[in-house]
Amino acid sequence: MASRIQYDSATMPEASELRRFYDRQHHATTNSEEKLQAMMSRTFCLVTARKEGEIIGLARGVTDGLRGQLVECKLDPAFQGPACVTHTDGRIEHDSAGIAREMALRVIDAFRRAGVERVDVMAYGTEVDFCEELGFKRTPGVVALQLNPADAPTPSSPE
Repeated sequence: MASRIQYDSATMPEASELRRFYDRQHHATTNSEEKLQAMMSRTFCLVTARKEGEIIGLARGVTDGLRGQLVECKLDPAFQGPACVTHTDGRIEHDSAGIAREMALRVIDAFRRAGVERVDVMAYGTEVDFCEELGFKRTPGVVALQLNPADAPTPSSPE
């Protein structure tokens, strides 16, 4: 008998377990378990999907109380189903069981219940289709930028 997917937003995974999940996905992130633990402690809502006790998916949101951001929604490729044609880049790994969708909707619902007025997401390539299927709309004129704080200029006077 196949085990069912279990969703949990009440229990934070250990940093070592999260590290193993990211490694299996070949997701580039910090090697520091301390930084991963700090990241999770600053997370407003974290939803895991597990099968037979192992994390197979993760969605995470942060908020300042007014605006929220779905900062990640990752699903192990073994649970994504067959590839399918998309609207934009021509290919996406299909979430045939709806696991990623369920995790993302649980984060968005936590935002809704907290009174968050707007949820943002950064999507790349084929992730755009997934986000649009959740109801996100493209924001005209917005340009995504990023900065490594180590490369930033320093303030003229220290605190």
